[in-house]
Amino acid sequence: MIAMTAAGAGAQDRPSPTDEAEAIGSLRNAKVAFPMRGERAALTYIAGDLTDAEVAELGAIAPNVRIVVASSRGEAMTHAGDAQGVDGRFVTAEFIAAAPNLVWVQSPSAGVERFLAVAPLVENDRIVLTNMRAAHGPAIADHAFAMLLTLTRGMREIEANRAKGVWSQEDARPRPIALAGRTMLVVGLGGIGTEVAKRASGFGMRVIATRRTDSPRPDYVERVGGPGDLLAMLPEADVVAICVPLTPETDKMFGAAAFAVMKQSSYLINVGRGRVVDTAALMEALKSGRLAGACLDVTDPEPLPPDHPLWKMANVVISPHASADSEETDRRRWLLMRENIRRFGAGEPLLNTVDKTAGY
Repeated sequence: MIAMTAAGAGAQDRPSPTDEAEAIGSLRNAKVAFPMRGERAALTYIAGDLTDAEVAELGAIAPNVRIVVASSRGEAMTHAGDAQGVDGRFVTAEFIAAAPNLVWVQSPSAGVERFLAVAPLVENDRIVLTNMRAAHGPAIADHAFAMLLTLTRGMREIEANRAKGVWSQEDARPRPIALAGRTMLVVGLGGIGTEVAKRASGFGMRVIATRRTDSPRPDYVERVGGPGDLLAMLPEADVVAICVPLTPETDKMFGAAAFAVMKQSSYLINVGRGRVVDTAALMEALKSGRLAGACLDVTDPEPLPPDHPLWKMANVVISPHASADSEETDRRRWLLMRENIRRFGAGEPLLNTVDKTAGY
């Protein structure tokens, strides 16, 4: 099942599914996948793991869209010739070649680098690619702070003492710190970065950020720079949170040059993509004391091999690309998919349209 539906406990207190989806998603770069002229045309969308109830809900809001549920790429291929839309997990060059009517691919994730490696998808201007930008933001931001607090509050040592039945305030090394008054730099103030920034502000931190667009600055962010300002802003930060997608511009963005200008004993959080960080340069920064610690939900390589030295570094927290996991993420993903199916059937611009040239 992709997600729980928008109906359910507490739903009566929420905005309408369309309003909430529009609040989560973005109309930047928005495109219409299938224009409707006069009577609505019949369309086919190949979906992944939807329940019967979810298929029925989609049918009620987009009656001209036939939902075909496929359990595998092979099964999806048997319907490719009929498809105008498809869940991105089924997309390959072979699928696109077999789907002459295809105009819409919905990525199940926020990151789209694997789809941008499918040349026929990138080269075909007729196919609109959308993603799940911002669906995962709240859960990922919670997870980022869980990892950070593990290090800044000495929770590993406290937990080790708990397991031994030892009451001690002396074992946390380095000494725990408070986040209030310290500076966080959010690298990539998008759907995830915005949620991280909100939480940093809630902890009493000064928040600065970088992003690639000129959208209005949130009240809880003191200053926003562009990607070219990163090296100048890094020395200000006690905590750096990487929230950018993987693109040719962000690949190895954090290498020796970036770590060299970071504040001594600062912390790094990576909830973007592993390849944004040069792993060898990261380990050197950790060993030298340039970094007090690193919180990694993503790594390069990924999965991280069992014998990789990062596992044994006491000042590193690693989770297996699991930060997005929550019922709230499921609900937000469902709202975005539901709304895009409605918009698809109505011939309206789709939420979270990806600029395939820019990579986000």
